[in-house]
Amino acid sequence: MRFGPVPLDAAEGAVMAHSLQLEGQRLRKGRVLSAEDVAAMAAAGLDEVIVARLDEGDIGEDAAAGRIAQAMVPDPDAAHLRMTAAKTGRVNLYATMPGVLALDVAAIEAANRVDPMVTVATLPPFARCVEKTMTATVKIISYGVAEPAVARAAELIAGAMRLRPVVLKTATLIQTDIGGGPGKGEKPMRARLEALGMDLVGVETVPHRTAPLSEAVAAADGDLVLILTASATSDPGDVGPEAVRAAGGDVTRFGMPVDPGNLLFLGHQGRRPVIGLPGCARSPALNGADWVLERVACGLDVSDADIAAMGVGGLLKESPARPHPREKR
Repeated sequence: MRFGPVPLDAAEGAVMAHSLQLEGQRLRKGRVLSAEDVAAMAAAGLDEVIVARLDEGDIGEDAAAGRIAQAMVPDPDAAHLRMTAAKTGRVNLYATMPGVLALDVAAIEAANRVDPMVTVATLPPFARCVEKTMTATVKIISYGVAEPAVARAAELIAGAMRLRPVVLKTATLIQTDIGGGPGKGEKPMRARLEALGMDLVGVETVPHRTAPLSEAVAAADGDLVLILTASATSDPGDVGPEAVRAAGGDVTRFGMPVDPGNLLFLGHQGRRPVIGLPGCARSPALNGADWVLERVACGLDVSDADIAAMGVGGLLKESPARPHPREKR
């Protein structure tokens, strides 16, 4: 692509590089100049204009953006995404339902290395989305780009993004009590579930002992069991994890490198996932439990390696209600 000023008699068919206000008319950048446009500029006393001219083999910005976006999400409906028409070299993608964003990070990074004029920006991997959340934008910076670069970027980014929708429908919240009541966990947890399109179908409070908690886990109706203990779970053998085991389940992970959220535990009771919530889940503020809850709700297997990888970026904003702050105020 060639860019720069040209005499008006060479401007027809070129792309307007900068918007221009004429008497009674505005020529916007990106416009392909017609003979009438050139005549209007001449009548205004101009003798040259800054334009972009595509070389043979170049692809215009809209066509290039559309081709790369279509390669990244070849079937938007199946990927639970909506794709806009290309405009000013840009295509945006939006979620059509609640879920988490699944990305092939290496593929997107590789596509972004092909040519600086070809750019793909996305939300982070596993970002929680709701309907109409913008998940990505494909932008061609210049007015055109060489076809081989577009072809290579499209090849590298093929199928690199989709939304993993929420598959669990219901959850049961079991809270324990050590004499002061269950605390204020129900309202923020209900809000979290509603944001995912899930229903909180049962809330139960039991004494902070293994046997009654185990019975409540076994009897829970939800597709997901959430446990919020009155006293923080401080060991893999504490009341919460032991209750899951006593209910015939297993605990696959205790603790996570996310703060707030360190004291989470994760397991299963039969085929049903169980999340032992950290105390910070009583606050609506983002914490490590949100990241685990969102993936589990979308049917993703959250492994030890997955939770270990959450440490980078896992130092979150501290809740003002935290009983033991990181630093004394």
